[in-house]
Amino acid sequence: MKRSTDRILVTHVGSLPRPDDLLAFLVARDRKQPYDRAAFQACLKDAVAAVVAKQVAHGVDIVNDGELGKIGYGAYAKERLTGFDGEDAPKLHAADLDEFPIFYRRLYGPEGFDKMIRPQCTGPISYVGQEELATDIANLKAALAGSGATEGFLNATSPGAAALWLGNAYYKTHEEFVWAIAEAMQAEYEAITAAGFVLQIDSPDLGMGRHMQFQHLDVPAFRKQVELHLAALNHATRNIAPERMRMHLCWGNYDGPHHHDIELKEYHDLILTMRPLGLSVEGANPRHEHEWRLWQDRDLGRDIVLLPGVLNSVTHRIEHPELIADRLCRYAEAVGRENVIASTDCGMSSQAGHVKVDPDIGWAKYRSMAEGARLATRRLWG
Repeated sequence: MKRSTDRILVTHVGSLPRPDDLLAFLVARDRKQPYDRAAFQACLKDAVAAVVAKQVAHGVDIVNDGELGKIGYGAYAKERLTGFDGEDAPKLHAADLDEFPIFYRRLYGPEGFDKMIRPQCTGPISYVGQEELATDIANLKAALAGSGATEGFLNATSPGAAALWLGNAYYKTHEEFVWAIAEAMQAEYEAITAAGFVLQIDSPDLGMGRHMQFQHLDVPAFRKQVELHLAALNHATRNIAPERMRMHLCWGNYDGPHHHDIELKEYHDLILTMRPLGLSVEGANPRHEHEWRLWQDRDLGRDIVLLPGVLNSVTHRIEHPELIADRLCRYAEAVGRENVIASTDCGMSSQAGHVKVDPDIGWAKYRSMAEGARLATRRLWG
């Protein structure tokens, strides 16, 4: 992956709003309704070309396909893995939202925020997503050609994130379930890097998992789960060079109080055992902005490139470029300017059809991020 060798580079976490025509295909596929596969493929290819061009036009250097072909960053795994043919898994609940039920219902309605189809695992897991992955790779390669982008990346779910969104009714333990997903997803991870792209592994299970799936656990017990999930991730990526990967850690891309988010200081040491060189962390929202100090004045014991969120992905306020530059410079002073890439707290549409920020405002936020990166560059390089 590129470093900010002579200027602060700009990227983002990955998901972007799907065009309406593409969304209709995705919903039909997810509900197992009939659809025109050839028309879907053509629509997806055109949409990826357009979204790559739009990223570049708004100042993003390291671009992706917007995850446009996926129903969700974690739940898409049900389409690429065998075994997920059971009834829907129990609905997920967030501890912070449950504490404010009136707000919760007003924001998400009676069904809650978890409206996805999440089938449980009822048989052995293996990888069968080769064709869909090949389409993702081909579409991004075609879109990148002549685009002016500095680099391309593709997202893939971590074993733990897939386990968070998809239920288990087959494996005897959660540990067996996570390891089975890891063994299967290894094929996707290696194919992405073999195609020449940076692999981004989306791992909200390491943050959001604490106040959702594992809200009943205390911190020491949750640390054990983090160790398990990271061990599985590291095993699945053991054949990939660290500099070909980045990992995204977040506490949930939703508008809520987030006062039950586990603090990064509680397991910062474990996160540093990840194999990927790059780490994408929330740095703009008010529950985690202060955590830049964790990187200050300490020997990390390893090489790392930080991709701090300098845009809040769930608010409509367009961050001022000067504020973005301030945030970037704090991280640069902590880990070195070449080891910082401007990014977002999370994606702009983590689940297809669920858009937290008006798309036009979202793109304006990206433009402001690029301007903030230019200001930070002038401060840091002179």
